[in-house]
Amino acid sequence: MQTRITELLGIEHPIIQGGMHYVGFAELASAVSNAGGLGIITGLTQRTPEALAKEIARCRAMTDQPFGVNLTFLPAVTTSDYPGYIRSIIEGGVKIVETAGNNPKQYLPVLKENGIKVIHKCTSVRHAFKAQQIGCDAVSVDGFECAGHPGEDDIPNFILLPRAADELSIPFVASGGMADGRSLVAALAMGADGINMGTRFVATKEAPVHENVKQAIVAATELDTRLILRPLRNTERVLRNEAVDRIIGKEKSLGDRIRFEDIVHDVASVYPKIMLEGQMDAGAWSCGLVAGLIHDIPTCQELIDRIMTQAEDIIRRRLEGFLSRG
Repeated sequence: MQTRITELLGIEHPIIQGGMHYVGFAELASAVSNAGGLGIITGLTQRTPEALAKEIARCRAMTDQPFGVNLTFLPAVTTSDYPGYIRSIIEGGVKIVETAGNNPKQYLPVLKENGIKVIHKCTSVRHAFKAQQIGCDAVSVDGFECAGHPGEDDIPNFILLPRAADELSIPFVASGGMADGRSLVAALAMGADGINMGTRFVATKEAPVHENVKQAIVAATELDTRLILRPLRNTERVLRNEAVDRIIGKEKSLGDRIRFEDIVHDVASVYPKIMLEGQMDAGAWSCGLVAGLIHDIPTCQELIDRIMTQAEDIIRRRLEGFLSRG
């Protein structure tokens, strides 16, 4: 299947594995790329630019297909060494970067000068249009269904994707609620050029996370996620657990008096304990509504092959069939 996103990125299938904290390691990124999609290493999971350089080299040894690196630009007390990370990306020969968080404008010139394609993650049409204006090559449009930070507008993809198609001239992919061939065909029908999957790729054999995490996703339904940090206007969609219940309890009791310090122990530095050690109640962790559509743990190759087979069947049989009945 050829779309503007496969042509832009030089990949076989219009499927991207988004950057995920303590999930996007070389093992997963290479497996997705080898299966014909675009795998992405999560840059800031690597503590230093030097560590990222080693992770890129590890991924390079596992695949000869294109892969990318995610860089999330977030405000912090101690700012990450973004120039150093970008230097590692350039020296590692990576030609695709997924940016997220704050506006990446100040870093675009050096990325462009080195022939790097930039895909910016956006939770609103206005932010997607701004990304187009500043020179991003593509955008990932994240609907309210997505894991992690869905923004504050609460617009689901059934509305957000057609709106993006109306406003954008650059390619874009749909993120949030994407799990199978039905998701892909629906996204294409609404104007997208492909899909970005996060939670679905966590529940694969190659995802280098603890088995408890994968089983928690398989066991979850679409009713099992919660929104936290909304009073701080930093909303995050997470899977319900004991830590999430504690956070919600504090948000209710403290109201607009709540501060990050009140919940810091349940949200800061918890990902290694959860993703690597399988301590499922150690803190809040991102999970999308799409958990309700995830019932198994395939290999990345099996998953992507299944998505493409199902998508082709829907397009050739179901959709064409409606027309022929007339």
